[in-house]
Amino acid sequence: MYRAVTRNIEVTVSPRFLADRSAPDKGQFFWAYTIEITNNGGKTVQLKTRYWHITDGQGRVQEVRGAGVVGEEPVIEPGKSFEYTSGVPLQTPSGFMVGRYGMVTEDGERFDIDIPAFSLDCTHASRTIN
Repeated sequence: MYRAVTRNIEVTVSPRFLADRSAPDKGQFFWAYTIEITNNGGKTVQLKTRYWHITDGQGRVQEVRGAGVVGEEPVIEPGKSFEYTSGVPLQTPSGFMVGRYGMVTEDGERFDIDIPAFSLDCTHASRTIN
């Protein structure tokens, strides 16, 4: 599990390789990741935007920007959490993702929170020992 905390909002990520959705012989690798956002602060917040920086094992970068997550713009009250699962395809057996969510407080203040960098690895990835 990967974890980041920004302004008392904790984001945890649990990625997993999905062999049944992948075709390594065709250069198709697929991961699911579950994200939990916990509001440990004192104000209700709403997730408005997402930004992802995705890098595959050959250094190719894909950026994704959009409104909300999985079709929602969740409101998260103090002491509450929101969890969702999404997925990402890569052409290589490894890579990593990092990003941020654009949040807004109940009184209109906008700020970003970090999504921790997390690794996407599968058994088809070759290992290099330094």
